[in-house]
Amino acid sequence: MRTFEGTGAVPAGYGPSAVTIGKFDGVHQGHRAVIGRLRAVAEAHDLRSVVVTFDRNPLAVLAPDRCPEALVSLRQKLGLLATTGLDATLVLPFDRDLAGLAPEAFVQRVLVDTLDARSVLVGSDFRFGARGAGDVSMLEQLGREHGFSVEIIDDVRPEGERRASSTWVRELLAAGDVRHASELLGHAPTVSGIVGHGAARGRELGFPTANLSPDAEGLIPADGVYAGWLTDAGTRYPAAISVGNNPTFEGVPRKQVEAYVLDRELDLYDRMVEVEFVERIRGMVAFDSIESLIERMHVDVDVARELLG
Repeated sequence: MRTFEGTGAVPAGYGPSAVTIGKFDGVHQGHRAVIGRLRAVAEAHDLRSVVVTFDRNPLAVLAPDRCPEALVSLRQKLGLLATTGLDATLVLPFDRDLAGLAPEAFVQRVLVDTLDARSVLVGSDFRFGARGAGDVSMLEQLGREHGFSVEIIDDVRPEGERRASSTWVRELLAAGDVRHASELLGHAPTVSGIVGHGAARGRELGFPTANLSPDAEGLIPADGVYAGWLTDAGTRYPAAISVGNNPTFEGVPRKQVEAYVLDRELDLYDRMVEVEFVERIRGMVAFDSIESLIERMHVDVDVARELLG
């Protein structure tokens, strides 16, 4: 998959293309269904398959107080999109200039002049242009003027009434339900970050952990202990993962992600790793003694080992 950062990065004459537009936060089941249909249309008509997305949630510019926390960073999103078989992703910097484009100007600049769009796939509630003035009906009219068709993609509803959405995934992660979130995403919730030097409490207790930096990428699930995987340089290791402020000790920052790799000790300091969450083992609790904490940690590791096979 090629990645273009801004319309100016797209080579002259790129296209003709089939295009879909959206935030694609998390690249969940609903997004993947759209991309699957996009690729089918592109293949049938000898077009390039292109996703148009943004470098941030538009609400971060338009209404920061209402902007939800992202499920994935831009880097993570592009990595997920690259697994879908797309030809290209065009990342638009969402700033006041882009936000102020009239719907007609957005279509002309992005779909017509840059991508030579012949087919555009969107959801029924798609809005575009300044103040969301453009809707599907306007897009269809502009398509007739510029020579592209518009296809409305139905929502994916994996459990009946509710459609797959990034909002739903956030709710599941906030509840610690990473198994359900994985089903909705089509991949495990993942946090990426540099391993830093912590207080070494895990090592003192017999469970040395890789502590991710506070600026780790990806939405961290609810406090608790999880079974999952740690990936370093392409190698995956089974792990028991702690999320939270560890109430047994004082001075531990909130939402600390600590991963204990099962049955081996690795030197991971200052390395970029990925931590995947597979199943929640328990919530975070305060223990009345170090001995009871160590006893429970042994149980957590055994449970994680069993869950991960």
